[in-house]
Amino acid sequence: MVAMEDASARRVPGFTPPKLAARPRDAWFLAVAALVVGLDQLTKWFASGRLGLGERWPDGWPVHFVHVTNSGAAFGILQDSGPLLAVTSVFGMAAILVYLFNPGFAHPLLRLGLAMMLGGAIGNLIDRVANGEVVDFVKFPHWPAFNLADSAITIGVILLVWTITFETGEATSANSS
Repeated sequence: MVAMEDASARRVPGFTPPKLAARPRDAWFLAVAALVVGLDQLTKWFASGRLGLGERWPDGWPVHFVHVTNSGAAFGILQDSGPLLAVTSVFGMAAILVYLFNPGFAHPLLRLGLAMMLGGAIGNLIDRVANGEVVDFVKFPHWPAFNLADSAITIGVILLVWTITFETGEATSANSS
């Protein structure tokens, strides 16, 4: 007979796992994510409703609106990998939510970045699940077309890296003085 080990015997002394808690004052982070999702879906609906697939406007300008679809990830990689991308999006969103509500990640810029990444991931996941592909509509020269969700994810990552690189270092050096 195999003896069951008591779970309390495996705990590390002095280590308390962080408690995740959604507080009413955190609602604005979820509101940012919801705003990103709403604006993303609205702009995709507008672009696909006003422009035919492959059409661009205005002609002759370096930056223009286009109506293209992408069945892959950013910059066209992993084409036709919708199910894989949907599953990884769900795991990524779960991780973002864990960090978003972890008190150790309380810096407002860091949490704003996480909220923007969450909203962008949800916006693209909606397209991927509903249509099997994502609508992209902003096109710069020499750059793949993208959408508002992609922009929110990129800005969120920049805020995350900025905060971890600069803001956390300042807080740590201030605490060590």
